[in-house]
Amino acid sequence: MPRFDRTLARRKRHLRLRKRVVGTPERPRLNVYRSLNHIYAQIIDDTVGKTLVAASTLDPALRDRLEVTSNMDAAKAVGELVAKRAIDKGIKQVVFDRGGYEYAGRVAALADAAREAGLDF
Repeated sequence: MPRFDRTLARRKRHLRLRKRVVGTPERPRLNVYRSLNHIYAQIIDDTVGKTLVAASTLDPALRDRLEVTSNMDAAKAVGELVAKRAIDKGIKQVVFDRGGYEYAGRVAALADAAREAGLDF
């Protein structure tokens, strides 16, 4: 009997989610990736396959400010930064792609911070 693989299960959930969530030029996709040590967010136009805006805890704008890069405060900072950069590029509406993760914890904190900073989804 094969062992349960958490990463494989998340990838399957993400593929299932991606059948419905598609980024367009009018409403690009806000994608979230979470690792043990960092959190990443990208705004992607799927029609051309191009990343329009990105932010992460590895970003020089955040790296010096954050003591810990794997907690809710770090996720909130990434959400605010990606929203600020998106609004500066003229992107106000996005569709949210939680990446197969449960909408809780760091993923929810990033989404809430992006909403508070002005993104609409």
